[in-house]
Amino acid sequence: MYVMLTQKLSNGFVSWKNMLHDNKAKLEEHGMTCIFASSHKEDDNTMMVVIHFENQEGMMGFKNDAELTKAREDAGALTETTVMTPLSEEGIVNFPKAI
Repeated sequence: MYVMLTQKLSNGFVSWKNMLHDNKAKLEEHGMTCIFASSHKEDDNTMMVVIHFENQEGMMGFKNDAELTKAREDAGALTETTVMTPLSEEGIVNFPKAI
């Protein structure tokens, strides 16, 4: 399942990106793949991520993982602003080619 996550940050995007890399094993444990993540061009503290989860249980595991939530918050994620929106399975990835 695909999900769009939006949230505010307090330490900018690079801090969040480093946290993501540091928690690779945790993300794999939840069946999560980050398809694309970026901050807004004019606001490094506003970000969005397109995520693929292998299943609903993985998404709920990610959402309820207290250790990972703390790591996200330590990296500057303002988790109270997080919105996770399920996306259609009819999406397109890397068409016509990856950049």
